[in-house]
Amino acid sequence: MSKLVIVESPAKAKTIRKYLGDGYEVMASMGHIRDLPSSQLGIDVEKNYAPQYIGIKGKEKLVKELKAAAKQSEGVLLATDPDREGEAISWHLANILGLNVEDENRVTFGEITKKGVTEGMSHPRRIDMNLFNAQQARRVLDRLVGYKLSPFLWRKVRRGLSAGRVQSVAVRLIVDREKEIEAFKPEEYWVIEAALSRTGNSKKFTAAFYGTKNGKKMPIHNKEESDQVLAGLEGKPFVVTGLKNGKRKKVPPPPFITSTLQQEASSRLGFTATRTMRAAQTLYEGVDIAGIGTMGLITYMRTDSLRVSDEAVAAAKSYIAGQWGEAYVNKAKRTYRSKSATAAQDAHEAIRPSNPALTPAQVEKSLSGDTLKLYRLIWNRFIASQMADAQHNTMAVEITAGDYLFKASGYTVAFDGYTALYEEVTDEKEKKETALPPLEEGAQLKLRSLEGEQKFTQPPARYTEATLIKSLEENGIGRPSTYAPIITTIIDRGYVEREQKKLVPTLLGRTINELMMSEFSNIVDVHFSAQMEKNLDKVEAGTADWVQTVDDFYQQFNKTLKQAEEDLKDKKIKVPDEETDEICELCGRKMVIKTGRYGKFLACPGFPECKNTRRIVSAAPGECPLCGSRILIRKSKKGRVYYGCEKNPTCGFMSWDEPTDKKCPKCGKTLFKKGGRNGNLVCLTEGCGYCEPVNK
Repeated sequence: MSKLVIVESPAKAKTIRKYLGDGYEVMASMGHIRDLPSSQLGIDVEKNYAPQYIGIKGKEKLVKELKAAAKQSEGVLLATDPDREGEAISWHLANILGLNVEDENRVTFGEITKKGVTEGMSHPRRIDMNLFNAQQARRVLDRLVGYKLSPFLWRKVRRGLSAGRVQSVAVRLIVDREKEIEAFKPEEYWVIEAALSRTGNSKKFTAAFYGTKNGKKMPIHNKEESDQVLAGLEGKPFVVTGLKNGKRKKVPPPPFITSTLQQEASSRLGFTATRTMRAAQTLYEGVDIAGIGTMGLITYMRTDSLRVSDEAVAAAKSYIAGQWGEAYVNKAKRTYRSKSATAAQDAHEAIRPSNPALTPAQVEKSLSGDTLKLYRLIWNRFIASQMADAQHNTMAVEITAGDYLFKASGYTVAFDGYTALYEEVTDEKEKKETALPPLEEGAQLKLRSLEGEQKFTQPPARYTEATLIKSLEENGIGRPSTYAPIITTIIDRGYVEREQKKLVPTLLGRTINELMMSEFSNIVDVHFSAQMEKNLDKVEAGTADWVQTVDDFYQQFNKTLKQAEEDLKDKKIKVPDEETDEICELCGRKMVIKTGRYGKFLACPGFPECKNTRRIVSAAPGECPLCGSRILIRKSKKGRVYYGCEKNPTCGFMSWDEPTDKKCPKCGKTLFKKGGRNGNLVCLTEGCGYCEPVNK
């Protein structure tokens, strides 16, 4: 007889089976096997919020197979993922298979490698009931909120809507930001910059106007003030009156945790949070690497901890010394402070390569696009975290001209350190800094140019997935493992849309948010939600009872729900229509955007008198090179974007190349971008053949 090991996915089962060898059978539960019923509340509110779990539809055959295998084995080990969800799956498996939850039949793997699996198998433990209760409390709370609030929204707004304990706060953040942008009033200001150089040195550098020569800052509000300063500078010599040389060091960023991985993958790679976690899951569970075999390439990807094992640090430093030399190795032990609220969250390491010596170049032929990009990002970040600091020589200069003071700053790289491998996204201040020529006090500078430029203050930026995740994390809303599904949900529900990677609230999202703000202010209150997360963390830490935690929330929520029903008795909330510039060809009204079961479409607001509807099409810049009509943005069956003439099929023009608003200097037709950022602009008009670089 062999021992049965149950994991969550077939990919993980395949990898682990290789390391365990004979004497073990490895099966996959395919995720959760039991959950709350979808057709009813499934929670006995009167009996300590007892959940009424049922088997998930479609998994009956799998459960039979697991039971049969468990009966024939000499023991069962539950090896689901090392987090709350994994602990819950193990608890449900134990109950279904008749295992004793007090037995030491739970094993976890921080990494799916021979070392990680051997380590996990040699330290079986009991199911962590605190971890399970934390998951159960979250599931019960989310069900109570979702199951009670959603029907309320169906009755008061329309069917198919939902609200949630965390998703509603996320929508509020996005709506509040949009309101800030709409309320923002730009203010004019001017900057004056002088292009200067040393006498006898042709290298120019820029100094910015600061204020009066006694060091008082002087903002410039309009052209008149700018012209007044420029007049005062006319003919005046520019002299170095202050010089400060210094040194600074740049410390590498820490290895990734779940939230920072999602943020960085969004900023650098353009990945959604869901796409990031899908690729990370593949890397963790195991990939077949040529010449090595199947192995997990990264440690567990759902973690709040910045802890790194001594063994991994030693391996990273060994690689760094061999690749760049001892000078690039961080000599001291670098520790990073985790935000983890509980010991359970700190049980994992930070996200790192399971074998730091395995470079992206060595695995690139075995990985697909997304997994390779993400592995390279994780590997670079981890290795950089163990490299020496970058060292800069800095220079700050004060330059006096007439009654005014200009300032310039710059730096030179004394030692590149970790930036030899990993460059962070620089802030605006650093972008403006460049190396300055050698200067000394009293030196008179040559003025190359002096200009005033009008500028306006800018509104706060709309959220992207990266900045929303950062805001949720900073405010203590939700947990990193929930960010991806939250963003997916609010987009799928039609509360938020992506516009060029920005998250923009829809009219429906704003309507629901206003309703939630007026009737369920606690649910969408950032501080209240953050405190709720802290309470749930206490359950995980074993310092709070899960039933009491749920009850404290539910009693107040239930009163609020009853009051909302009373406040909106016999009332229906109307979602405003989004008017467009498209004219209904039947009655002349401006058409509006509606949402149906297959997505958005244009409809005449005169319904039911006028029942005209139309598909929504997006026009690209430029004109069809064959007939001069509009070019429409289309999608193939596989989701790939292409561009076609609006008069298709009469006009057969289509192209994978993106049209631009630039005209061909040879024939006057639209130029198309071929080959991306470093490609060419080409004319597709037959017989023309014009081509120029994109960055001409």
